[in-house]
Amino acid sequence: MDFSVDDRRVHAYTGGKPFDAGRPAVVFLHGAGCDHTVWLLQSRYFAHHGKSVLAVDLPGHGGSAGKAIERIDTLADWLVQVLDAVQIPAAGVVGHSMGSLVALDIALRHGGKVDRLGLLGCSAPMPVADTLLDAAAANDHAAIDMITLWGHSYGAQLGGHPVPGMWLTGATVRLLERSAPGVLATDLAACNKFGGLENRGPIACPALLLSGDRDLMTPPRAASDLLAYLPAGRMVAIPDCGHMMMAEQPSRVLDALADFFL
Repeated sequence: MDFSVDDRRVHAYTGGKPFDAGRPAVVFLHGAGCDHTVWLLQSRYFAHHGKSVLAVDLPGHGGSAGKAIERIDTLADWLVQVLDAVQIPAAGVVGHSMGSLVALDIALRHGGKVDRLGLLGCSAPMPVADTLLDAAAANDHAAIDMITLWGHSYGAQLGGHPVPGMWLTGATVRLLERSAPGVLATDLAACNKFGGLENRGPIACPALLLSGDRDLMTPPRAASDLLAYLPAGRMVAIPDCGHMMMAEQPSRVLDALADFFL
């Protein structure tokens, strides 16, 4: 599905069903350097179980036009425009990594637009190592290699995925290589600049925190700190799972999201 915001194309996957603004809506937000394809399983399931789905490509990613946006709050404001463009008064918002910060920010500053919140691989603040920032700024492939190494649990790097022939680390490399020069650097810098939630919370809507128990990028302990700002929140740890949880443990992630949103 393509539509326009500020005269620029926005692309969103609707899960194989025509988008219907009259049904309850769920918006899926991808992480740094990624696109809507990270949500194929989850968004398709939701679309076939009573929800209208928008798995959006953020500006400058995937099929969406424009440049990557340098600030999380600006991305959250853009998402409000997306909801208005497709005539959704409020939606469930699910975000992974950078996308989870966008989800947090829209819930903080545009609370009426969010009725339920799903935060995957989230921490706030979300510091990014200087070595990774520098490599991404130089468009050095080492940035992709670092994310791939740090973003997967040790077991995922050995194989044994339930989907035969699935090469998790190779798929992550190819996904990140698809992004235009400078996009990954802009995304990582936006994550690094985002502050914590002190003096900004609480967030009143129901919230689900999903954390991989072997996540090195947003460790479970950092994610659990967010519960202090989510009085209607709960946390679920995904076993044997790193940061790239939708790929590593797709069924467990889907089960947790479906239990919360459906």
